[in-house]
Amino acid sequence: MSSIRPPAVAGSFYPADPALLAATLDRLLADAGTPSGLPPKALIVPHAGYIYSGPSAARAYATLAPLRRQIRRVVLLGPTHRVAVNGLALPESGFFATPLGNIEIDQDAVADLQHLPQVLTSELVHAQEHSLEVHLPFLQRTLDHFKLLPLAVGNAAPEAVAEVLDTLWGGPETLIVISTDLSHFLPYAAAQLSDGATCRQILDFTSAIRPEQACGAFPLNGLLLTARQRGLQTELLDLCNSGDTAGDRERVVGYAAFALREAGHV
Repeated sequence: MSSIRPPAVAGSFYPADPALLAATLDRLLADAGTPSGLPPKALIVPHAGYIYSGPSAARAYATLAPLRRQIRRVVLLGPTHRVAVNGLALPESGFFATPLGNIEIDQDAVADLQHLPQVLTSELVHAQEHSLEVHLPFLQRTLDHFKLLPLAVGNAAPEAVAEVLDTLWGGPETLIVISTDLSHFLPYAAAQLSDGATCRQILDFTSAIRPEQACGAFPLNGLLLTARQRGLQTELLDLCNSGDTAGDRERVVGYAAFALREAGHV
């Protein structure tokens, strides 16, 4: 495969100019501070425009500093916002592009999923989807050389998503990223209550989170199921909403960042 999926939201969700984008990322990562604790196996990260959720996302991606040269594959799952799908959709493209360059799709990982009936291939699902794209510049800025396995997740049971994750789990060379925001368009105080409760469910590995709690509930529930089975430890890195960053407080969107770690893995 040689086709390239071009960026769909550069210039709206994040800067289209490569120098400005790099500088924006470097500032966000610097503001996130130095991470503590073991490096993560998986991250849960929001996917709004950088002026809204960029600080929360940076708190997650800053934890990758010790893994910069170690991670060689990123398995990235996020919800579909524009095209409905049953199951998990791979792209047809061989590369995803951002203003910072092209990222190669991991065709070995694609082949590993061919036997799973819940996995399909659709370029249309990926063409305008922002929930995966906004993470790519962060990954390009925090990792050296890696391949990408992007999955746009529609209606899928936790067990179906967990089966995909288990197939791709790999070792320390593989990072899993789940893309999700939390509540949408509640007043500030109501969002704080709702998002706080959702975060407690995530920390408790409750794989029954609803889409109105988190738009990425389907991929999120799959991760929580397999993380509970594998004994991962979860840390809440950041919790806020758009009323804390760049929006008004009448109708806010919630953001949280988590790191999930394998016990004893350095």
